[in-house]
Amino acid sequence: MSATDAPRLPPTFNRLAWSNLAAQSAEQIALAAAPIVAVLLLGVGEGQTGVLQTALTLPFILFAIPAGLLADRFSRRWLMAGSEALRAAALLGILVLIWLKLLTLPLLALLGFIAVCGTVAYSVAAPALVPSLVSPDALPAANARIELARTVAFASGPALGGVLVGWVGAAPAFGFAAALSIMAVVLLSGIYEPARAPAPRRHPLQEIREGAAFVLHHPLLRPVFVTQFIFNTASFLLLAVFVPYAVRHLGLSATGVGATLAMYGVGMVVGALLATRMMRRLAFGTVIGLGPVTGLVAAAVMALTTFVPTPWLAGLSFFLLGAGPILWVISTTTLRQSVTPPRLLGRVSAINIMSYGARPLGSALGAIMAPKYASISRPRSSAPRRW
Repeated sequence: MSATDAPRLPPTFNRLAWSNLAAQSAEQIALAAAPIVAVLLLGVGEGQTGVLQTALTLPFILFAIPAGLLADRFSRRWLMAGSEALRAAALLGILVLIWLKLLTLPLLALLGFIAVCGTVAYSVAAPALVPSLVSPDALPAANARIELARTVAFASGPALGGVLVGWVGAAPAFGFAAALSIMAVVLLSGIYEPARAPAPRRHPLQEIREGAAFVLHHPLLRPVFVTQFIFNTASFLLLAVFVPYAVRHLGLSATGVGATLAMYGVGMVVGALLATRMMRRLAFGTVIGLGPVTGLVAAAVMALTTFVPTPWLAGLSFFLLGAGPILWVISTTTLRQSVTPPRLLGRVSAINIMSYGARPLGSALGAIMAPKYASISRPRSSAPRRW
């Protein structure tokens, strides 16, 4: 298929893509603003910010499966709109509490937890909705568009959240995030979702077992799930130990560390932009394999910095760590949508989200390993390298 033969995405999907960009941006801005507000406005310490971060990640483990059940029983469009409205309400609640000077860490954690519950439901339902909006041959392009929006939000949202808090204050930052969530709801309201056959009412545990059995017994989806779990563990282990490693071994300043980490987002954006073209020119299995292979190369490049301690290698490693796995996400999402019966898409998507539970595991492993590394590591110079 040539570039001119690429399938056009329908207007109803484009509304979903713009809604996804607004929703993902709202999430990233709020996630970046919450710990800044906790430290600067509430004066909390490192341990308390850790509790806050835990509250902001727990919904992915606790509510992914319930969200998948809802996505298979009810309208996915309305589930996404309702979850995004829930997030907007929680963010507006934080905004009001800041204005009234009544915000406390427990209230920030509670409302943040509620907002992320909306994120989980939206993230589970969106991949299940896409196949009903586009033709099968347009799935790769549609998923690339969705992931491009996510990567743009991931790369720019935290910086924008920090800038908003620093320049205009905490309340406007949460107000802007809430406005983006409301915009996402409005865009979703204009989407036409084809009717599905009513799902038979069974015990929720039976439905969960059905979805899990489909993934774990499927010859293609089972290795995808296992690989994704391992990769999430490894990547967050690397992220957990990189900052002290970069300062002590690579001699980087704070600016250098930030610039190196930013290459991860650059790689994600580049990979998402190239994904559709690569999936037209390469075999589908080859594109799927590029993700783990590129991740392995990225790890090898980072390991090379122990012998050649240069920030350029570290930056290349993070670029590859962003570019390759985003191809994996787009291609494996297309695979799941293609082989999963429509009635199971919500639960299968939820099980995929559950693999994110490996991220806290990777961070915990990094927290265990980092002090051991610090005790044996020696700075290469007395002053950080400027980069």
